[in-house]
Amino acid sequence: MLRPLVEAFRPEDHPNLLVGLAGPDDAAVYRVSDDLAIVQTLDFFPPVVDDPYVFGAVAAANAMSDVYAMGGEVVLALNIAAFPEDLPADILAQILRGGAEKVAEAGGVVAGGHTLYDREPKYGLCVMGTVHPARVILKGGARPGDILLLTKPLGTGIVLTAARQGEVEPAHLEAAVESMLRLNRHASHLAREFGVRAATDVTGFGLLGHAFEMSRAGGVGVVIEAGRAPLLPGALEYARRGILTGGGDRNREGVAEAVRVAPGVPADVLDVLYDPQTSGGLLIAVPPDRAKAAEARFKRENLGCWRVGRVEEGEGVVVNS
Repeated sequence: MLRPLVEAFRPEDHPNLLVGLAGPDDAAVYRVSDDLAIVQTLDFFPPVVDDPYVFGAVAAANAMSDVYAMGGEVVLALNIAAFPEDLPADILAQILRGGAEKVAEAGGVVAGGHTLYDREPKYGLCVMGTVHPARVILKGGARPGDILLLTKPLGTGIVLTAARQGEVEPAHLEAAVESMLRLNRHASHLAREFGVRAATDVTGFGLLGHAFEMSRAGGVGVVIEAGRAPLLPGALEYARRGILTGGGDRNREGVAEAVRVAPGVPADVLDVLYDPQTSGGLLIAVPPDRAKAAEARFKRENLGCWRVGRVEEGEGVVVNS
């Protein structure tokens, strides 16, 4: 993993850099004035689906999610694209159109970018958002007693792997794509409305990896109730068949010393909890007296919201059945 290399690099402190490498979070935050800060992030990856337009839209939704995890609103984005010299121009055009239209859905605009030749296509965005400096949401704000809510089901990595292996049911892939295309924008709005104390978007490190980051940043213990975790259709079935990702294995190894699994947690469910997500949901910590109201509001707004755990005194992550 690259974490030790990143943690070894510490740039000079700057009074206006509110969030940087000193306390790694989902995005950088830079204060411009007393009431305005810039949220900056970047993400890109190879195609996860065959449809170039959908790939572009999913990559854009994934990149923008970091801004929403920090409590911001997307304003501007720049394309990052790499593609083979013999890739038909119309395919690249569809990828870029998918990204631009997803950014427009978020209320932002794509204003350019950079492309280069590479043997494997890759696409993503550098995204700029805005947030009030006093309203930045961090990973490290969770407090004992807080309730953990998750806003999207898990298993995109496993379902996409099944698709690459020609083993996926069309309905399962459709459900995964629908989830990946859904912006975390309104979920972020509601999280703020109900006094969210900490948040992160669940992406490459899987639910347990990101729960560990929240635990470490806040100096608290995190309890995940495996039986409550929402799973995408087919994810558990494919996990039982051994259709897993290499990223899931790396996630497991990366947090092995910090995650304690209680007896009775099924191995296939644990596989999904470690599964790396593309454009996953927000994991949010809300005060216990607001959790039920938040769940009800999410339901009224037809947004996913599942109570997956809680915050306690201590350290690390405990997975219960």
